Amino acid sequence: MPAGRPVKRGWLSSYFGKRTDPFTGRRVHHAGVDFAGKLGSDVVAVAAGVVTYSGKRYGYGNLVEIDHGNGYSTRYGHNRENLVKVGDTLKKGHLIAKMGSSGRSTGPHVHFEVLLNGRAVNPKKYVHASR
Repeated sequence: MPAGRPVKRGWLSSYFGKRTDPFTGRRVHHAGVDFAGKLGSDVVAVAAGVVTYSGKRYGYGNLVEIDHGNGYSTRYGHNRENLVKVGDTLKKGHLIAKMGSSGRSTGPHVHFEVLLNGRAVNPKKYVHASR
């Protein structure tokens, strides 16, 4: 099960749920949480798993997606550089990317999503689970 923060350094800059889109000014659903930090900061896996996607995806920029089993997967978007490839087996805390501002982004951060059975859920309880 995912647990912990996807960054070693950084701060929570945007929450899950309805928010004002920074590009359009409209209220829209934000399917994850954002951790802002220094460009090039480490992005780490929050649980063991297998990389199912590593590349560019519309809106996300450079994206890494990890399958953790039991219906759980996580996404890490807007990376400057992805450091893993599809099929890589990871342990919790494994360095997977460098923080960036690729895709639809206004500054260096990682967009972090937790999916349960393919549906985005609020990552808050998973981020706080390892404390």
